[in-house]
Amino acid sequence: MARQSSHRPDADKPDTATVDPEPTDDESVPAAEDADATPRAGTGDRTLWESVRIDPVSLALPDGVGYTLRAYRPANEVTPTDVSGRDDEDPFEARAAQAAEEDDEAVVILDEEFAKALEEEEAEARVEEARDKRDDDTRADSDGDEEQPASTEEIPVFLSHRGRLLLFKTPESLVNFVRSGAANDLSQVDTWKELVERLEPIHINPLPEDDYELDLVVENLRGGHDAWDPTLLIKAGEIARDLAYALRLPSVLEMLAPGSSLDDLDEALRATVNGGFAGFIGRRRLKKIGAQTASLGWRTIIGKISSVVDWRD
Repeated sequence: MARQSSHRPDADKPDTATVDPEPTDDESVPAAEDADATPRAGTGDRTLWESVRIDPVSLALPDGVGYTLRAYRPANEVTPTDVSGRDDEDPFEARAAQAAEEDDEAVVILDEEFAKALEEEEAEARVEEARDKRDDDTRADSDGDEEQPASTEEIPVFLSHRGRLLLFKTPESLVNFVRSGAANDLSQVDTWKELVERLEPIHINPLPEDDYELDLVVENLRGGHDAWDPTLLIKAGEIARDLAYALRLPSVLEMLAPGSSLDDLDEALRATVNGGFAGFIGRRRLKKIGAQTASLGWRTIIGKISSVVDWRD
């Protein structure tokens, strides 16, 4: 799950530097401000987060602003969150069961010629499968007993429990929860123990790219094409996809899936950011996307995400 970070170029600097005059005896020299007294977003020591490969996240929703944690790990190293306690049936399991039932009940009538061709194709497939297995065994013998991971695709894991995102209103409350030993989905990652031992409130200081303002999305879209904020909307799509995947919200994934109107909006916005001819095409594509449709779609997404948030003081 790649994340986009926005960078604003520094303002033009003057060619010559100005030197402050030495203070006279009548002038008092102001005390230097303690830069570390109040951490700002994106500042501070990142040693802990780089070590544990987990990041603090700030998420603004219509109900307020809170902090949580997010990590990316290979899919074969984590267990999906348990949503069996939800009122509605788990849609992932329901779809799998429905597909299996349809396969069992399917009745296919084949003519003799097609049936013969199918048998020959299956026989060839079995021969090919046996050949592949023999080759795999040969490679395994040459490489030793080391096993290769089933999947190295990294997926998002949040500080969540039973399909609900744990969102904390203060850094202190988040740290107290982490230290409490309470059950959560993030505790399965390999560096969780180190995080528990080292985490302090001052560490809960998200980088700008990990600061998401979903509460501003709908209003921004309602302002019309000329008012749309690409950085705000692109980041909203990224966190919404991560949350939908981690919290098992298939309806949100479908609304943001490739080919959907909101995915078209995302691609067009990214093109405008890239500039050049692609940016020109992106701006033309944006004109074809209805502001009302986009705002209604995002209002639905934000509502679904908000419904699975567990606010903690």
